[in-house]
Amino acid sequence: MVGISVASRNTADTVAMMKTVTVCNTAELPPGEMRLIEAKGLKIGVFNSKGTYYAIEDRCSHDEGPLAEGEFDEQGCTVECPRHGSLFDLKTGSPKTLPAYEPSRTFPVTVEDDKVLVEVG
Repeated sequence: MVGISVASRNTADTVAMMKTVTVCNTAELPPGEMRLIEAKGLKIGVFNSKGTYYAIEDRCSHDEGPLAEGEFDEQGCTVECPRHGSLFDLKTGSPKTLPAYEPSRTFPVTVEDDKVLVEVG
């Protein structure tokens, strides 16, 4: 019984820690574009790749560089770190090329009432 109430409390705590941030209207972020936001002390790049939105922390896992400043390949759904050229998959945050070998953090993105929303936790 104690385990159930603790699990419930932990789930409630996790939900309470999540924050939904409005990025912009969908018309303000057309395909092939990126917008940089700040939420909960994090910089996050929000990308529109062929009509699907992705959010990734603006931090290269290789050297902490500003990932969202890199070249965005809409067709490949990747962003390239401007410092050393690692390509990151926007869907998963996983690096596709060296020197980075650890993923960067990604965030769920939804669209409600023509607004792009990012869930940050």
